[in-house]
Amino acid sequence: MKKLIYSIAVAGLLLTLPQTASAQCKDFAKKTCKSELLPYVHDGIYNATVLSEGETVELYKTFYSGQNYRIVICGDATLPPVEFQILDGDRKVLFDNKTTNLSNSWDFKLSSSQMLVVSIQVQTSEEMSDAIKSGCVAVLVGFMNVENKLE
Repeated sequence: MKKLIYSIAVAGLLLTLPQTASAQCKDFAKKTCKSELLPYVHDGIYNATVLSEGETVELYKTFYSGQNYRIVICGDATLPPVEFQILDGDRKVLFDNKTTNLSNSWDFKLSSSQMLVVSIQVQTSEEMSDAIKSGCVAVLVGFMNVENKLE
């Protein structure tokens, strides 16, 4: 009976760990990254997850014509540098932060509405260590409010 109760407790803990990590990353995005969108208005969606060095992830998001946008990629300070590219539907590179000294944001305006791919890769650490570094990485999108619109 003790083994059954122990097994149920361990299973319950394992099921809640991904939710806890996700909640921590969402909190990281709100507290650390959201201010980097200013003066753009956050779209209200917190895309954040735990990534380890060497991992790549993609986010697909629709953007509309005529709107000024800012995309911010924000990684935990414990992570190696985070590279990102913005690709169109044909996977043509529209922006690559390697060309801007690994900047963490890109401001843009599209002439036609389209789905873009935000491709993020956490680099491998140059430090000699057996431990693989991991931490939160957030993708936030902001739009320019009509009253504050950039020209």
